[in-house]
Amino acid sequence: MRVVVSGGAGFLGSHLCEALIRRGDSVRCLDDFSSGRTANLAGLLQEPGFECTPCDITERFRLSGDIDAVVHLASPASPRDYLARPLQTLAAGSRGTENLLRLAVRRRARFVLASTSEIYGDPAVHPQREDYWGHVNPIGPRSVYDEAKRFAEAVTAAYRRSTGADTGIVRIFNTYGPRMRAHDGRVVSTFVRQALDGEPLTVHGDGGQTRSLCYVDDLVRGLIAMIDSPLPGPVNLGNPTELTVLELAERVLRLTGSRSGLRFLPLPEDDPVRRRPDITRARETLGWQPLVPLEDGLRHTVAWFAARPERPKVPS
Repeated sequence: MRVVVSGGAGFLGSHLCEALIRRGDSVRCLDDFSSGRTANLAGLLQEPGFECTPCDITERFRLSGDIDAVVHLASPASPRDYLARPLQTLAAGSRGTENLLRLAVRRRARFVLASTSEIYGDPAVHPQREDYWGHVNPIGPRSVYDEAKRFAEAVTAAYRRSTGADTGIVRIFNTYGPRMRAHDGRVVSTFVRQALDGEPLTVHGDGGQTRSLCYVDDLVRGLIAMIDSPLPGPVNLGNPTELTVLELAERVLRLTGSRSGLRFLPLPEDDPVRRRPDITRARETLGWQPLVPLEDGLRHTVAWFAARPERPKVPS
């Protein structure tokens, strides 16, 4: 297949590009490098089937050649990024999504939207199924990401109904693994960085809030299954194994051998208390479920962070 991946230089996007190249597809990566990094593409730049085009998908752009699929991952996705760039986040979900939908319609290509578990907000239903409409504060600080993705889903569904576009929506739950940025504000990267640097692990609230963590290789398999499927979705992609933030901190300390302590901070506004996907639909329609145990995934992630030539103490 000939696949366009927006946000292809990011954490998740670069892993997807690699997996597509490995299976013999050609890939056109679009990225404005506001949070993506050239280093993430180091293993791809010499591949004959790979091309990277610096591009802001919220502006008008042209791509030549045939296209079989468009995968829209481009958006600030970590709390630190979308809180620092609220207007850019909203633009990526609105103008960016529609620009890529138009591209897919013109080329008669499959369009896959990477939505998020954040559309469920601080859920009143647990675990979260795709037919749950969510519990989101539409004007809170996190809403710039939540509502951007909710709009992206709405416009994707509207294009499917109005134009007959071949579209699919996946809702991605917490994903972790190599190439996460050390200061992106996500819980796994934050804990691993702090443990390796001998800093206290910052736990928000009492640490009793839960998360469900999916290793990046598993998540990419689910994305590719959706690319190859005609399903409209939405389909949850995530690991249904739930653990508390305190339990995660303890595992990271054990795997790193760190003697760091814990530092408790106030819970951020609108931070979800519980988050766990119901992946029945993914199992039944895509034949997908996560396979990598948390212990193995965390071990790979710790090893990657530990092997970096430097771990910056300030955001980069």
